[in-house]
Amino acid sequence: MEITNPDSLKEHLMTSNPEFRELAREHGRYEQRLSELSALPFPSDEERLEEVTLKKKKLAVKDQMYEIMVRHQKPEQTAH
Repeated sequence: MEITNPDSLKEHLMTSNPEFRELAREHGRYEQRLSELSALPFPSDEERLEEVTLKKKKLAVKDQMYEIMVRHQKPEQTAH
């Protein structure tokens, strides 16, 4: 089954790949906490550090999700 639309691929992986699903949940948790931190009018030094750390972690998780998407597409692309 060839999935060329990135959104369709994400949906497929959410249902078929437990690793991708857990990474997506983790990404969502980071996003939620970052929203909370950005809403603070006067964040403390610890909160600012947490925000920077979470942004890095969120990006790393996104990179892992992208890598899974690339691996999933690669066999289909070489089959042509």
